[in-house]
Amino acid sequence: MNYGGVMVSLLIEGIRLDEVSNTPILLLREEGGSRCLPIWIGAVEAGAIAQGLDETQPDRPLTHDLMARVLLHMVDDPPAFTITGIDEGVWLAQMQIGDTVFDARPSDLVALSQRIGVQLQCPEELIDEVGIILDADPQDEVEEFRQFLDQVSPDDFDD
Repeated sequence: MNYGGVMVSLLIEGIRLDEVSNTPILLLREEGGSRCLPIWIGAVEAGAIAQGLDETQPDRPLTHDLMARVLLHMVDDPPAFTITGIDEGVWLAQMQIGDTVFDARPSDLVALSQRIGVQLQCPEELIDEVGIILDADPQDEVEEFRQFLDQVSPDDFDD
């Protein structure tokens, strides 16, 4: 379902691991509030976001680093990054550059936002409907996720 109306700025609260599936969950918190959007993401995407949170610079640019450099070089006005909705458990997002709108995965927009300093946003209706309030210290989960990343290899993702 897509939403519209008043927009809420989002901050990256962190990444946690789902206790049952060990899947990374990206937490985006409303600026000035306590509600979060919990977005299940892949380990590779979580790694790109964690790298941005740590401000780690790879020896060679990764995909998000390359895209960020291209955007900064080719676009005069910063793009708009919006988490637009959720449809049957799948999170939807868009990147708008001028009058052109591109569908995107929320995790890609988060990774890009860290690299180019663009604020994420979502409709207030969305966070009203699916926002959650956290009950534990996210730093514990971030450390647990970092340990998970240290143990995972590309072979773990082969079909």
